[in-house]
Amino acid sequence: MRLQNKTIIITGSTTGIGKAIAKYCLDEGAQVLIHGLEADLAEQTQQELDPGKNKTAVLIQDLTESAAVDNIIQCTLDAFGKIDALVNNAAAVGTGNIHDTDEEKFDRYMSINTRAPFFLIQAIIPHLEKTKGNIVNIGSVNAYCGEPELLPYSMAKGAMQTMTRNLGDTLHRENGIRVNQINPGWILTENEQVRKQEQGMPADWPADLPAIFAPSKRIFDAAEIASAAVYFLSDEAGPVSGSVLDIEQYPMIGRNLAKC
Repeated sequence: MRLQNKTIIITGSTTGIGKAIAKYCLDEGAQVLIHGLEADLAEQTQQELDPGKNKTAVLIQDLTESAAVDNIIQCTLDAFGKIDALVNNAAAVGTGNIHDTDEEKFDRYMSINTRAPFFLIQAIIPHLEKTKGNIVNIGSVNAYCGEPELLPYSMAKGAMQTMTRNLGDTLHRENGIRVNQINPGWILTENEQVRKQEQGMPADWPADLPAIFAPSKRIFDAAEIASAAVYFLSDEAGPVSGSVLDIEQYPMIGRNLAKC
């Protein structure tokens, strides 16, 4: 198994991409800290993925709280004694443009999507240095520009991508810690299903997607992101660091929209 006996922190892992990554990591032999905001979802996730509760620990806390970083690290050490990897997956997703984004909304996107991962990485360096561990940041293809209605979210993910490129060099050379990023495109998660219906789309919207967004006639499943994360987390990735993998079904640069 590719992650045998490795201890991995996965923020935002009670649903969606984070939950899928947690499942894949456990299947590959890892121990996982499950983190989220809702205790009931965390309990359901742990029961589903680790009924014996011997390979998972759970922490429920908002990452924007001042004690969150220390609590995540301490909870993991108390449960497993070491930390081999961190997956920064927790995110604030939603709409906002240049006209309707106020300071509160802007700060929320930056705080959860950029500030929290930054300070979690900062605090976890000594622990990952001991294990020659690694970090995987879950970004978004919106980091390159984003849609007009996703401006603050896209800006925050753009900042995360810059952080990944920067630390992928710095932490690798100075501390032996690899840092990489996955930029998912459109993913069919539980929350995305609900979000689109709240925006007025029918319950079966995934069955009728415009070809411009889904040339393959479908969008991605969270498991397809998780399989890529396992590669970066495993020793198979070798010295790969500072890499950003776009998981999308069309090129982000050079796409000819006029012909779509």
